[in-house]
Amino acid sequence: MGYDVDKTEAEWREQLGEAEYAVLREAATERPWTGELLDEKRDGLYRCGACGAELFRSGTKFDSGCGWPSFYESVRPEAVTLIEDRTLGMVRTEVRCAACGSHLGHVFPDGFGTPTGDRYCMNSLALTFSPTES
Repeated sequence: MGYDVDKTEAEWREQLGEAEYAVLREAATERPWTGELLDEKRDGLYRCGACGAELFRSGTKFDSGCGWPSFYESVRPEAVTLIEDRTLGMVRTEVRCAACGSHLGHVFPDGFGTPTGDRYCMNSLALTFSPTES
């Protein structure tokens, strides 16, 4: 699959810290309740931690109680790529950045009470946050 941002794994390793590389490029998961962006409440934009692509708006973030930042939709459907994930003995839907292919987290159809019914459960290490200037 071709991406707009095309780097070698050596280039990604040089750019990203060890923990960020493990999540973004090797599909690791940070421990729940440990992410810096979990309790972020300011208005702003969440971007891919690898390439900076726009992914989620703060207005779609909600407290799902799962221990990771959760959103009910991406900024645009084409901002993320959804891939069937059959690891860990279950079927889930992996979420990747459509611009660079980096792993962000998973989406689940259990976002009850949200406009879409979806819960994009993202790793804080996979995102950066840009607050809206007031």
